[in-house]
Amino acid sequence: MREALLEDGVPVTAGWFVVGVRDAQWLHNRMRSVCRFGGQGDAHFDDLGVSLYWLPPGKPMSLYHHETGQEDFLVLAGACTLIIAGQERPLVRWDLVHCPPRTPHTIVAAEGQPALVFAVGARKEKGSARYPVDPLAIAHGAGVSDESTTAQDIYASFGKPMSGPAPGMFSGDPGGEGTASRA
Repeated sequence: MREALLEDGVPVTAGWFVVGVRDAQWLHNRMRSVCRFGGQGDAHFDDLGVSLYWLPPGKPMSLYHHETGQEDFLVLAGACTLIIAGQERPLVRWDLVHCPPRTPHTIVAAEGQPALVFAVGARKEKGSARYPVDPLAIAHGAGVSDESTTAQDIYASFGKPMSGPAPGMFSGDPGGEGTASRA
């Protein structure tokens, strides 16, 4: 297996690769900043979605939804509220959430502080996401209000995702653990 070619931090050919979070492509809008590691074209991850989400205070990671594949989330920084199967659960750093297939869920950053969430999901069936109406999700700005409102309409209300640099937390060495250069 050859090493994949990276263009602007995105793999564009099949193969193995290493990319730093600071160098990977980030997409930003008023809802969130997301870094998807799956590549494009031949480099697309067909079996597994792997992403980092930087959530502004009080903003959701996604709309309340469920899919045919399992999804798992690890809170790396900040505190959040998990909305899952019509219930709320507080999340703090290092909490892991496991969502079996067809478990409705989303994660919302706590008010007053941003959050960083690592997400992994099985890709079983393209287009399988469903967006049920849920009062808790709606109260957190993370739900569809009725059966006629589409998820696409709500996602569009946050603005078109624009490519940009990694969030500021990745620009320095806040943990004091040092950073190495790949140059």
